[in-house]
Amino acid sequence: MLTARNVLIGGLLLRAGMLLYGLWQDANMTVKYTDIDYNVFSDAARFVWEGGSPYQRSTYRYTPLLAWVLTPNTWLHPTFGKWLFVACDCVVGALVARIVQERGMSEQKAAAYSALWLLNPQVANISTRGSAESVVCAAVMAALYAIQRRQIALGSMFFGLAVHLKIYPIIYALPLLVVLDRSTLDARSIAPPVQPKVSSSNNTNSRPKGWANAYRVCFFVVSTSMFLLLSTAMYCMYGQEFVHETYLYHVARKDHRHNYSMWFLPIYLTFRSPASVAMGLLSFLPQAIVVAALGYAYGQDLYFAAFAQTFAFVAYNKVCTAQYFMWYMCFLPVIWPHNSQRLVTKGLVLLGVWFGSQALYLQQAYRLEFLGENTFALLWIAGLVIFAANNWILQQIIAKQKIVPLFGPSSCTTSQPPVKKTQ
Repeated sequence: MLTARNVLIGGLLLRAGMLLYGLWQDANMTVKYTDIDYNVFSDAARFVWEGGSPYQRSTYRYTPLLAWVLTPNTWLHPTFGKWLFVACDCVVGALVARIVQERGMSEQKAAAYSALWLLNPQVANISTRGSAESVVCAAVMAALYAIQRRQIALGSMFFGLAVHLKIYPIIYALPLLVVLDRSTLDARSIAPPVQPKVSSSNNTNSRPKGWANAYRVCFFVVSTSMFLLLSTAMYCMYGQEFVHETYLYHVARKDHRHNYSMWFLPIYLTFRSPASVAMGLLSFLPQAIVVAALGYAYGQDLYFAAFAQTFAFVAYNKVCTAQYFMWYMCFLPVIWPHNSQRLVTKGLVLLGVWFGSQALYLQQAYRLEFLGENTFALLWIAGLVIFAANNWILQQIIAKQKIVPLFGPSSCTTSQPPVKKTQ
């Protein structure tokens, strides 16, 4: 029988095998398995352990807290951080199983959906190569799960931690404020995923009534206090350098290296021009509008709002790498049970478009990096294809998604327009 425990064990074994294989590849092959970011983390942890600053490592752009947590890389074993990331991966998988089950699914179905994360080789590859994204994903999922269980203060603390670790989870503040509505939160139980009734209007009922209430005040005060507590501690130790490298750098970031984003070529062509700063800041405008609109429109279904926001955030971002995909993939097993598209038919079509657009880009990147051909224009076109593909995929998911309020009445609405009755 398929159980959450068996899937969790399988996911752990998969990651252990890939991690151990990675050690062999690093020792025996020219192309290394370990991500360059992991070497950056390890160097920063060593500087911290020796009494210095993590920012002595020139490309360390993260909170010093991460370097402190990874100091066992120096005095215990170099792979400590990878095992920590694997553990966070498994925490996310376990939370997914509990979230899905508590929203009305059987244990067996919950285990099957958790397998979309735990047995996903792409997710396992990213964490075992040494990417720290799983730490942020674990903090985000813990925050949302605590809110689901009405543990507002605990969820707010995890949210403050998540935003401190990496700034992007701040986008979830809007749907969190939407869902913390007294009229629905005071209901006795979490709304189960029942067969939806088509709403009589195109309104998803996400508009909050009476913004100022005890739940929202608690969320704001506790999450802000947690963020400021951690950030103040880091500022006292590392000063303005911490603020710049951890937060401000990412706001005005100019990355001339090619990546999946459609913005890379315009930034590359104007890199040494003052226009590049304006280009980087301008890219935030459509991203902010779309992300805010999605968070507000679907806020009552917290997990779907978070998924849609994150998917759009990554698609519209001025820098996009494979690690960023984990930011929204952790929500996919939670929201897909309420999507009317079949996983093995339409789901595979969406997956094919997603992978196909990336394959087109990687082909041109290979020609540039390994064959020395000038494929910058083709890379930019491939980036536009990825952007268009991601927008189409998100539209397809939204069109077939059943909006399941996290709290309140045992009903949900569809994201589609109402069906008119014939006379």
